[in-house]
Amino acid sequence: QLQLVESGGTLVQSGGSLRLSCAASGFTLDGYTIGWFRQTPGKEREGVSCIAPTGRATNYVDSVKGRFTISRNAAKNTVYLQMNDLKPEDTGVYYCAGDMRIMCIPGWYVNEPDHWGQGTQVTVSS
Repeated sequence: QLQLVESGGTLVQSGGSLRLSCAASGFTLDGYTIGWFRQTPGKEREGVSCIAPTGRATNYVDSVKGRFTISRNAAKNTVYLQMNDLKPEDTGVYYCAGDMRIMCIPGWYVNEPDHWGQGTQVTVSS
């Protein structure tokens, strides 16, 4: 069974840091573009960042540029989202998603990825 599992979400104070992990089981992430989305009540789901299968291309939504860094570790079959200088508006449920057909280019998030994790809650207090 193909599965993505997120972890690392928790309550953190404004200005703090978190690292989210997206681990795959049942398949290898090789060849998959992996994206992070976040969902906040009352708002549309937002594509936060993506990373190409090779790791050479990444994209970020403007609101997180300079604060978040996405990376992948093939040996651990895991993608990470390092989040620094967190703000209350970063609060939400963060999902990782993967798809072999989606390219990590501007607008990548308009396509629905095939595989999704269950989400991890990030809460940033002011």
